[in-house]
Amino acid sequence: MLAMIIGLILIGLVLVIVELVFVPGTTVIGLLGAIFMVVGLVFCFRNYGNEVGFYVLMGTLVTMLGAMVYSFRSGAWSRFSLKTAIESKVNEDLVAELKTGDEGMTVSTLRPIGKANFNDKQYEVKTVGAYVDAGTRVKIIEIRANEIIVEPIN
Repeated sequence: MLAMIIGLILIGLVLVIVELVFVPGTTVIGLLGAIFMVVGLVFCFRNYGNEVGFYVLMGTLVTMLGAMVYSFRSGAWSRFSLKTAIESKVNEDLVAELKTGDEGMTVSTLRPIGKANFNDKQYEVKTVGAYVDAGTRVKIIEIRANEIIVEPIN
């Protein structure tokens, strides 16, 4: 019985640390870990009494705190984290290449955002609300900060 109690508590500790360090935001793993720890502690209180139960509870809390501090300070999570960032923006430097009134062809359906070709280059464009089918001729009616507003040519 003692091995089962220790096993439940250790599995719970591992799952909580995995939740906090490696897969934050899922909560399923952390809740499962908390359930394992609570079940182990309930068995401990039930089978060994309050005094032993409180010692095991305090030992579990100290172990969990120590393991979390160690895992964050050791940088174990850094092996799994993304170390690069995308610095570019959609449609950078639009003003230099495009101007209001330029005509092009939609590559994808604009619902209301999609892709269109202008001057043999593909850009992300937006309509003022209407859907535009792929292969439709469009005209730029406005260029905002990194946003190209188009309308279909009738």
